[in-house]
Amino acid sequence: MYDFDIIIVGAGPAGIFTALETTKINPEKKILIIDSGSTIDNRKCPARKTGKCVNCNPCNIMNGWAGAGAFSDGKLSLCDEVGGNITDYISHEETSKLIEYADNTYLSFGAPDKVFGRNNKFANDLSYLAHKENIKLIPCPVRHMGTEYSFEVLRNMYKELCKSKNFKFLEHTTALSILVENNKVEGVYVETKGKGKVLFRAPYVVAAPGRGGSNWLTKVAAENGIKTSNKEVDIGVRVEVPNSVMDHLTKSLYEAKLVYYSDTFENKVRTFCMNPGGLVSEEHYDENIAVVNGHSYADEDKHTENTNFALLVSTKFTSPFNQPLEYGRYIAKLGNMLTGGGIMVQRLGDLLRGRRTDLTRLKKSTTVPTLKTAVPGDLSFVLPHRHLTSIVEALKAFDKLAPGLYSRNTLLYGVEVKFYSSRLDVNNNFETNIKNFYTIGDGAGITRGLMQASLTGIVVARDISSKQ
Repeated sequence: MYDFDIIIVGAGPAGIFTALETTKINPEKKILIIDSGSTIDNRKCPARKTGKCVNCNPCNIMNGWAGAGAFSDGKLSLCDEVGGNITDYISHEETSKLIEYADNTYLSFGAPDKVFGRNNKFANDLSYLAHKENIKLIPCPVRHMGTEYSFEVLRNMYKELCKSKNFKFLEHTTALSILVENNKVEGVYVETKGKGKVLFRAPYVVAAPGRGGSNWLTKVAAENGIKTSNKEVDIGVRVEVPNSVMDHLTKSLYEAKLVYYSDTFENKVRTFCMNPGGLVSEEHYDENIAVVNGHSYADEDKHTENTNFALLVSTKFTSPFNQPLEYGRYIAKLGNMLTGGGIMVQRLGDLLRGRRTDLTRLKKSTTVPTLKTAVPGDLSFVLPHRHLTSIVEALKAFDKLAPGLYSRNTLLYGVEVKFYSSRLDVNNNFETNIKNFYTIGDGAGITRGLMQASLTGIVVARDISSKQ
């Protein structure tokens, strides 16, 4: 006897779109979504108002309905070159159709109409100039929802699902393990505050825990003999400069996706999550690790004088090393150790001169930091030489496209780490070798953003429906 038809672990975009598509195809199916965080109306980050992180447990930016997407910049990348590895499983043509379908779904729930970078001559001209400097520009149209619209759109999805008597969301509920019988998933053991350990049975289980749940998913894979592979980790900094440095790029593209291979080590360095007029922010992962991020509002009245973006060094390790997640956590913890638990900030000029940024030097900066709680320090004590050298060389190269970027007053915040889960061995519908057990989204190491995470949910919902 089953309690539900489908149990979804994680209420981020991947889990939400699994539920939305299932409800659309089979409204009679009983769906349960569980998440360690709160319902969307109860998710509030004190730091967004006070400027000070109070170490909510779990982190209200990372956990709860809509996952990290609730407080993100809300960028929907409308091409398959950005935001993950979904084309490793699905053809380019099918992915393009799914992007259009998911984009229309976001629009139907209130996403704004404007798209940046579509049929853009500026992007073509910039790409031409970039090639002369050994830089690759990835042209990708972006629908920017902004932090406030992203929250409302994902909130509207919650309201729509709650209209169904067959849908249930359990907040403050943590998945412990899955129940497998005869190599087929049969349910999930969960722990809810005040109620202890409970087993919910279902013939289908979808693991969509987001980046914050990557450790849990790796553990589940090990317990159930599911093969995993992951040698990658992205580690870097968040860069903050005046809008005047980046405006000529962001006004047309919103986000300039730039890739550079560093001169000394030939490491791949890429820009990520660009936020014009945005704010640098702090978020917390498991073990209360503080990492840096950024976001921006669609409302121009809420814009700051700065633009921020991540600058990440991609590393793919070789055997016998198999702990890229722990490596990333170690670097983040080292940064937290030197700041007393928070985020570090350093002027580029001080880094180049081999000295620590202190409060006196930070006050001299013409770039005023938007993360007021960041602690001045020296990133050379945190980031490996290989990473730091690659970041500096990339900034120098990108300065050719954005003059003023390689300035002594450019601010670098650390550490920004993208925790990509060990990618579980799945088929083209994201089903593991455990029958009817699916893994999707960022936490599964398959996607790296809102759009592609949403697509994986659609694919899984359709596959489950085809089995009925």
